[in-house]
Amino acid sequence: MSGPPPPDRRLQLSTTVNGRPVTLHVVPEALLLDVLREDLGLTGSKRSCDVQVCGACTVLLDGLPVSACAVLAYEARGRTVLTIEGLASEERLHPVQEAFLAASGFQCGFCTPGMIMAVTAMLEEAPAATPAEVREHLRGNICRCTGYVSILAAVAAAQRALARAGA
Repeated sequence: MSGPPPPDRRLQLSTTVNGRPVTLHVVPEALLLDVLREDLGLTGSKRSCDVQVCGACTVLLDGLPVSACAVLAYEARGRTVLTIEGLASEERLHPVQEAFLAASGFQCGFCTPGMIMAVTAMLEEAPAATPAEVREHLRGNICRCTGYVSILAAVAAAQRALARAGA
């Protein structure tokens, strides 16, 4: 038998996504990645490995980077989710996004949203991270195209921009 599960199996999920309150009804096994992409139309977070090793689906949950493919949507109840779509303000890109563009810290772009979210979280916690600390922090984000040189340059540029802005 296919089709949606009976309504009594669904759980109410109230959370904040990209600064907006959201209330949905989800099945208990729904993954945060699926709810973001399919129910909310936020497709920036990518599905790739489904086992929490590539970083393509990274979002911030209460400011911490998580693999949305490995988090049940219901675990986000009462919490704050930030995706790549919510990172920029209406007026301008976030400094990390600007740095990735300026330094060409991407190639095919598939890993870029997750990479940017991981870098954003890292720079919130450790704005003066050394290159070695940056590499260690990003070891959970895989890029198959760039060779990481441009990504590391983008992180350094973001660090400089955030320091100038006093963030």
